[in-house]
Amino acid sequence: MSLARLAELHGVATSYAPSPDVTVLVPDDTVVSVLAALGVDASTPASVDEALSRAESAAASRLLPPTLVLWSAHGAEAAELPPALAALPTGTTLRLATEQGESLDLPAAGSAAAAVAAGRSDRPASAVSTWTLLPPGVHRLEARAPDGRTALATLVVAPGRLPAPPARTHGFLVQLYSLLSGRSWGMGDLGDLAELATWSGRALGAGFVQINPLHAAVPGAPTDPSPYRPSSRRFPDPVHLRIEAVPEYAYVLGPDRARLDALVEQAAALRESVLDKGALIDRDAVWELKRAALDILAGVPLGPGRRAEYCDFLAAQGRALEDHATWYALAEVHGPRWRDWPEGLRDPRSDETAAARRELLDRIDFHCRLVWLTDGQLAAASRAAEDSGMAVGIVHDLAVGVHPDGADAWAQQDAFAAGMSVGAPPDAFNALGQDWGLPPWRPDVLAASGFAPYRGLLQGLLRNAGALRIDHVMGLFRLWWVPEGQAPTRGTYVRYDAEAMLAVLALEAHRAGAVVIGEDLGTVEPGVREALERRGVLGTSVLWFERDWAGTGRPLPPESWREGCVATATTHDLPSTAARLTGEHVGLRHRLGLLTHPLEQEQAEVRREVTEWLDCLARLGLLSGGGEEEEIRAVYRFLLRTPARMVGVWLPDAVGDRRPQNLPGTWDQYPNWRLPVADAEGRPMTLEQLAASPRLHALMDVLRPPTAPPRARPA
Repeated sequence: MSLARLAELHGVATSYAPSPDVTVLVPDDTVVSVLAALGVDASTPASVDEALSRAESAAASRLLPPTLVLWSAHGAEAAELPPALAALPTGTTLRLATEQGESLDLPAAGSAAAAVAAGRSDRPASAVSTWTLLPPGVHRLEARAPDGRTALATLVVAPGRLPAPPARTHGFLVQLYSLLSGRSWGMGDLGDLAELATWSGRALGAGFVQINPLHAAVPGAPTDPSPYRPSSRRFPDPVHLRIEAVPEYAYVLGPDRARLDALVEQAAALRESVLDKGALIDRDAVWELKRAALDILAGVPLGPGRRAEYCDFLAAQGRALEDHATWYALAEVHGPRWRDWPEGLRDPRSDETAAARRELLDRIDFHCRLVWLTDGQLAAASRAAEDSGMAVGIVHDLAVGVHPDGADAWAQQDAFAAGMSVGAPPDAFNALGQDWGLPPWRPDVLAASGFAPYRGLLQGLLRNAGALRIDHVMGLFRLWWVPEGQAPTRGTYVRYDAEAMLAVLALEAHRAGAVVIGEDLGTVEPGVREALERRGVLGTSVLWFERDWAGTGRPLPPESWREGCVATATTHDLPSTAARLTGEHVGLRHRLGLLTHPLEQEQAEVRREVTEWLDCLARLGLLSGGGEEEEIRAVYRFLLRTPARMVGVWLPDAVGDRRPQNLPGTWDQYPNWRLPVADAEGRPMTLEQLAASPRLHALMDVLRPPTAPPRARPA
């Protein structure tokens, strides 16, 4: 009982329910390991009792938690004061240092604050206005009780709801690396993104383009191709740069120009190998060429205006960018596994690291400049989307975690739980559970810092985003921690301060004017979707999963879908619509030995499911004929029948691509994250060919709003 109580006080689960009628107990050794990662010794009964006594004593004497949330009034809803304020002793004084630099004395706790928090009708009007008129931001609150106790807490004042799409809209979902134009260097880049946004917004009436994470990768050969296992989530990867769009490109002269022209020719050959010769996208080869080109461009002096802009960027990003660039400079010398570096360099604040910063100043500046250049092209793509009339714009993606060997894990070691990895418990789809190899944030460190690492991450991502998709949004509430060396089945859930995580998200999204989309597929804890919906976070609804699970199990009628979601037919982890309709994805999984039942049984199940959906589409009058293309159009007509605020078109669906971009459960058996968009016969297509595709235009005519301006047909 003592261990369970200690675990509860630190947000560590000792049991979990994979289904409503099943409860699984977490092994004690797992609980002990997780508590150790949180800095709590529970290795012996005596240490458990001692830790429990300390924790309960601290909780009893604590005036305030480290972070508080004040939700601003929204619509008919009143402002929501933190309950912890009402629990303060009568006579406690409160003083607020605002983010804006003001200092305010707030109504005394135990009187006005308690009355407001309790919602009593006799609460003083002056007290109400003082609290409800606090500016949005991250402030510091000091409390002083009559008995001499004091507390210093972070107060997050956030809007009650996040921004919503200004109107119902549709757009493309695409993995950017897979979208090559006739100008890209072997993989899609930010120039291609700007072109896609401009074309689809102006010619097709699209309201957004949703892309994969563009986070910085861990360098090396081979680089992990997954965009969901990055070195850093805060800063973008310069591999996405359009080299010719860097302003200094035009001023390269003499021998450097000849070298640069040679690199352009090599890039053309690399692009041709992917588009015409069946080669896979080779991120390492692309980066080798781009890095050589960027080394040349770094030798071109910045003009006065560009220099001033760069200096402002460095000042705004501060130590976070310096740490990021330092890690990359050190990785060039010592390799990307920082735990194998000389001991002094493993600590970003050591004297040895400070000396290395001085020695590697030029390379650190180089990597800072790459982030600045990439940020500039991200901003240009965002402007292109806005100028094209898109209602939302570019939807960026936030991965659930970072690589344990990467820059974030090195620079923020105190914020990550050592010896732990994020994953998923066993469920109906994976009896062995999952270990994603990503170190989790420590909830106690986040709270104590006022969620500073999280805030910095969001600010960086939202700089150039019309919307942000959060992968595994349930991680704002709890994550499945797996101790190092253990099977995923021997993990447990660790809870986060979801109220604070949502408040910080709402605040930063409000400042950026950005919509937020949560990927809430799979097992979702009760109450999570309701909490997200209350704050205006859109969910993700995929056609094949939307069924009346509580009743008949049949396809959910379109009018029964939720409004607050992005509705789509598939995702990067699922079969394309063409593959699902034809059952080709079953054959692929069979060839790779991934089926859990006999081939004939799985094929029969897929035929039954597809037939059920096609019958549904026909009954609704959405299927006007036969054939694959018409069936795909009918699927998207169905999505338009739902009340979903956003309808996402998987770009490969528009041209009949059969292949998934990622096949979960595979590593080297399948070319995950390395396939270009292709037509129904598997022939890679350029962005220019996509824009001229009759099949694509026939599908997009289904989604074009009736009031959209006429467009020219492709030649």
